Amino acid sequence: MIETSVQIGKRSIRFETGAIARQAGGAVVVRDGDTVILVTATADTRPTAADFSPLTVEYRELLASAGRIPGNYFRREGRSTEGETLSSRLVDRSIRPLFPDGFRCETQVIATVLSYDPQSDPEVLSIAGAAGALLVSDIPWEGPVAGVRIGRVDGRWVAFPDSKESERSDLDLVVSAAASGGLVMVEGSARELAEEEIQAALAFAEAALAPTQVALRELAQKAGKPKRPLGIAPPDPALAEEVRHWEERIVEALMATAKAERGARLAAAIEEALRERAAREPEGDPAALEKALQEESHRIARRWILESGRRLDGRGPDDVRPISGVVGWLPRAHGSCLFTRGETQAVVTLTLGAAGDEQEIESLDGVRRDPFLLHYNFPPYSVGEVRALRGPGRREIGHGNLARRALLAVLPSPGEFDFTIRLDSRITESNGSSSMATVCGSTLALMDGGVPIARPVAGVAMGLVAGPEGKNHRVLTDILGDEDHLGDMDFKVAGTARGVTAIQLDNKVGTLPAEILAEGLSKARAARLAVLARMAEILPAVRERTSPHAPQVATAWILPAQIPALIGPGGSTIQGIQRETDTKIDVEQTGRVGVFGTSAGGLSRALARIEEVAGDPEVGKVYKGTVTGVKDFGCFVKIVGGNEGILPSEELAKAGIAELQVGRPVSVKVLGVSERGRIRLAYQA
Repeated sequence: MIETSVQIGKRSIRFETGAIARQAGGAVVVRDGDTVILVTATADTRPTAADFSPLTVEYRELLASAGRIPGNYFRREGRSTEGETLSSRLVDRSIRPLFPDGFRCETQVIATVLSYDPQSDPEVLSIAGAAGALLVSDIPWEGPVAGVRIGRVDGRWVAFPDSKESERSDLDLVVSAAASGGLVMVEGSARELAEEEIQAALAFAEAALAPTQVALRELAQKAGKPKRPLGIAPPDPALAEEVRHWEERIVEALMATAKAERGARLAAAIEEALRERAAREPEGDPAALEKALQEESHRIARRWILESGRRLDGRGPDDVRPISGVVGWLPRAHGSCLFTRGETQAVVTLTLGAAGDEQEIESLDGVRRDPFLLHYNFPPYSVGEVRALRGPGRREIGHGNLARRALLAVLPSPGEFDFTIRLDSRITESNGSSSMATVCGSTLALMDGGVPIARPVAGVAMGLVAGPEGKNHRVLTDILGDEDHLGDMDFKVAGTARGVTAIQLDNKVGTLPAEILAEGLSKARAARLAVLARMAEILPAVRERTSPHAPQVATAWILPAQIPALIGPGGSTIQGIQRETDTKIDVEQTGRVGVFGTSAGGLSRALARIEEVAGDPEVGKVYKGTVTGVKDFGCFVKIVGGNEGILPSEELAKAGIAELQVGRPVSVKVLGVSERGRIRLAYQA
């Protein structure tokens, strides 16, 4: 077995290879405290016909690693959870940009958490593990790359914060950087941090990653296999000449400012070229020409943007597309917004639910409940395509998570707003930046639904076109889908007027210098403020009330000792109250009781029944009770919460009542409670 190790802050991380999974292309075990992760990398020996690197990354958490048995029916791990999918994407986006052009063999990277230490971060450690597995394999790859999670606790930057530090941190940022220099991937959320603070965090991350990159290089030197040749075919001069013949037609096609027209013109030009080739060379390869023409269209568009400063839709580099929006668009939804930016459009609906509607999420840390859900959907008609409707894919899960994190910093606290919140974003048109349209549309839907957010949040996607060897570049604001496809980065930034709440970087060129991201952050702020100003015209402030179609909520407090009385045997009492009053009741261990209903009358009845079953008698308050026993000195009366008080004979005499029968209803007033807990009552007519 060969191993290397590195110390980052309080974490001691070890990489091992050669003892396990020896038939995989490359395998590395990562250890940090009691956490153990096996990461493997294997590639097929034959290339595919794809025009991209066919990479699949799977991150899996075995619940046995935390000493737990899965809670599902089969008691075993099944398909990836949303958390595992998000972690898989984090690793994928950290290693994908470093595969060399021309490598077309199907590649699979699998990270499996075998042992879990709650103070460790297996998700981020898997990035370095994937890099190590690729480095020791024969797979061509231009690493190493390593990842680190950065927090800020009491104004101090922390690498790999532990659970307590994470709770106090105002930043949760994962950064991947390559040993060759530059950032590969960034993803995180923040509590309205300034752009300069985000830049400082990125610089801290790059410095913190250097020792891990050294350790991975050392591992590769000790255990790395010779890399397989790429087998890239030499350029075809005849094909290059044929492409130049069609350059003018491609330029004409790209001049169309509308997405559909531009795509149709380009497809027509390529189709004409293929027909001419087929007539001239029936045995020729049309796929090679089609690919070459597509690549030429990208080169022409990039050159046009760099030299002219104009965009495919005619905008300048810093221009935001026209924005429109309609709130309250769906009459029965609890809040809604139709948000349109250029040719990208999202229909966002808000649904408010009871506390019991929270999502239960099972992970290595146990089961937790999430009261805020945001679901992003990308139907095929949004881009004029036809395909089967299935469950959400990785991209949809990732985009929804980014939008959700962007809004977390401005949501009301549970004590301030007791509803479970679900946002559903459905992209009805797409031409770039649909996740950021979801952020904007979600903000307006929350405001339309009366959710008291601290401040509006907006998002914008920034792009990049860099010249040869990075000699010149243009950062593009609010990118189109085509600009994302042919450009060098997709840098999404969301936030309020005060600062950044979420950030995500994907790059297409291997690594990006921090200076590019600094420029992107600065321009994103200017664009965000412009978008926020337009959103304020659509809806200036949060509505004062929730929708009349939304559930109503009320809160009651009972003594924790009275919780069993409210629940009843097998839940019979609380279920009965819910049925009688058409409400949902949520009971917390503190004695706080949330009541959710569709009508004020139902809420009032439920509150009255809760007080009757589990209330605590208050001095001076009048209650309806039932006589439970008669003695010489008076009678016992059962009132709220199953409490019994004494109604003395002299109180009955004052009211002119000679005798009360057991079971008779009676109104009484609480005069006082003795030190021994005895309740003294007075008769009320």
